[in-house]
Amino acid sequence: MIRAALILLLLALPGLARAQVDATSDYLKRMDVDGDGRVSQIEFLDWMSYAFDARDADRDGVLSAQEQPGGKGAPLTRVQHRERLAATFRKQDRNGDGYLDARELASPPQ
Repeated sequence: MIRAALILLLLALPGLARAQVDATSDYLKRMDVDGDGRVSQIEFLDWMSYAFDARDADRDGVLSAQEQPGGKGAPLTRVQHRERLAATFRKQDRNGDGYLDARELASPPQ
């Protein structure tokens, strides 16, 4: 459910070039800042947090209801958002090595 919400949030920001990817390999290339062929948790958190940052219009580190899709929802802090992303990362990291490869990126969290 969290992954679906994140994907919807990414799709809600079509003007951002970073969101324009067509395949898992595109995500891997863009998320993999150090070019080692895998995505660390910090690379994942930084990539996935750009949508939060784009919606945080007043730059207070909190998404108010008005800043969230549909104008609804409880306030969400950047810290809470990153904690949720970290939980998603851990679920996707099936082999537990602390990195996501292309296969793990393409599969839904368990």
